[in-house]
Amino acid sequence: MLKNNLQRHRCSFWYGSSSWLHRHFLKITWVHVSKAITILVTFLVFVFLGVLIYVGRFDTAVFGTFLPVKQGQELLCATSNLTKQNLQQQSNATCPSYFRWIHEDLKPWKETGITRSTLERARKTAHFRLVIVDGKAYVKKYRKSIQTRDVFTLWGVLQLLRLHPARLPDLELMFDCDDRPVVQSKDYFQGPKARPPPLFRYCSDQRSLDIVFPDWSFWGWAETNIKPWKGVMKDIKEGNKRIKWKDRVPYAYWRGNPHVTPTRQDLLKCNVSEKHDWSTRLYVQDWERESTSGYKQSNLEYQCSHRYKIYIEGWAWSVSEKYTLACDAMTLYVTSPYYDFYIREMVPLKHYWPIKDDTKCTSLQFAVDWGNNHTKEEMS
Repeated sequence: MLKNNLQRHRCSFWYGSSSWLHRHFLKITWVHVSKAITILVTFLVFVFLGVLIYVGRFDTAVFGTFLPVKQGQELLCATSNLTKQNLQQQSNATCPSYFRWIHEDLKPWKETGITRSTLERARKTAHFRLVIVDGKAYVKKYRKSIQTRDVFTLWGVLQLLRLHPARLPDLELMFDCDDRPVVQSKDYFQGPKARPPPLFRYCSDQRSLDIVFPDWSFWGWAETNIKPWKGVMKDIKEGNKRIKWKDRVPYAYWRGNPHVTPTRQDLLKCNVSEKHDWSTRLYVQDWERESTSGYKQSNLEYQCSHRYKIYIEGWAWSVSEKYTLACDAMTLYVTSPYYDFYIREMVPLKHYWPIKDDTKCTSLQFAVDWGNNHTKEEMS
């Protein structure tokens, strides 16, 4: 039955290890989210770039007027296919439902296409321009990103080229490595032929047209001593085995920097005190102190000791989202207008428990009390 199910849902882009992704995503629950995220990173980067070419109908002048060899540093990839899967085999089966988000993000350019002038308007806030021609990547940097976000983002693209050197189409794009989206839909839908600048970034919201892309930390975050996602997920998986869910601390846990946004400072009001216990255990993360002490309090695999983990946005979305979801704890997700490339497919009360932003404390306490009184449902 499982084999037949895979055959029905397999898309032409999917083969070999990708079918593993689909099998698990269809049956995903909050304790299996990390498995889907692992393969989605590579897979959606590949599909995003391919669909961008398909729906964008790039003006041919884009590649004719931009000369990457002279404007950027050439980044060479392997000449042979390093994968073991047969990526050429095709299937006519229907693509998975979450493909709709790819088409949705690129919808503003479906009718008008993307011209050279449209693309160049994205340069205003872009940190770098990426061009891929004949399987080679060329980069032109415009400004310095926060820490090494741009470096690790490009490293992810290079890995994609090494894995699938013959599969990526020629393309050109602009990338903004800052947190909050900047392409506001109200500024560009003034007429039927309005063309917003196509700008990639790590998150967006309902009022913006920025195109979401996996954040840099999937390939590593050197400044916080966080390894690439594959290694982190393995560590967290081992950490999950140390304590069974029913034996974990029956409170909601959060550790982070509260100074980046008012909503996090508001969250600290829900911490346990002499006057009230909101069933939470909240800790301030001092990254400067951690950097001088060897990051002893920052090991993500040791932060899965509670039954519940809180996710709350940072300056926009937060990279902590995937680590929280991977913890085999009930994710208490403080509602946020920002979304990354995978959270829109997550279902409330299946993959996470929504927490009201304007009533955090009571909402958190209710969720914890419910979970502790319904342990069989939580463990199922």
